[in-house]
Amino acid sequence: MPETMSNSPKVAAIRKYLSTEPKLGEAVFIDNSAVVIGDVEIGDHCSIWPCAVIRGDMNYIRIGARVSVQDNAVLHITHKSSYNPEGHPVIVGDDVTIGHGACLHGCTVGSRVLIGINSTVLDGAVVPDETVIAAGALVPPGKQLESGYLYVGSPAKKARPLTEKELSFFCYSAANYVELKDKYLAAEPEA
Repeated sequence: MPETMSNSPKVAAIRKYLSTEPKLGEAVFIDNSAVVIGDVEIGDHCSIWPCAVIRGDMNYIRIGARVSVQDNAVLHITHKSSYNPEGHPVIVGDDVTIGHGACLHGCTVGSRVLIGINSTVLDGAVVPDETVIAAGALVPPGKQLESGYLYVGSPAKKARPLTEKELSFFCYSAANYVELKDKYLAAEPEA
């Protein structure tokens, strides 16, 4: 069950927005230089690495279990307005690796997904389960991708089906980052 920020050892990186504070699952690692703000829920065994920003200030962000948000990644929402009454939250499934410098803005990402380094997924886009977004790719607003493929380019286009080895990599990558964050947690002094 998620904890509130007051129970977290990383209070400096976790901030309330108005009356809403982030909630963390079991054994979550958040680097001191990362920032998590507002209506954010992070699932069990996730890792949030240096300088990542997860900002749920005008809508919500939900992150599943065993998700790694790499250095300098940004997750932000689309606010609710007369142009878009519901806005777009950010929703991320389980066993997802979000690469260094990636930007997820008001989008939905399924489970067992790799979001490549410096790629961007924009408002209302949907990245389904078992999909790879290549480094530097741009998924435009509202784009609905198909599961089981590698997407490359700007705008992102279906390049080819994923191989069995690539499909098995999702859980390998997630487990690798769970193991790494556990080492970081073990090295931290008690709060």
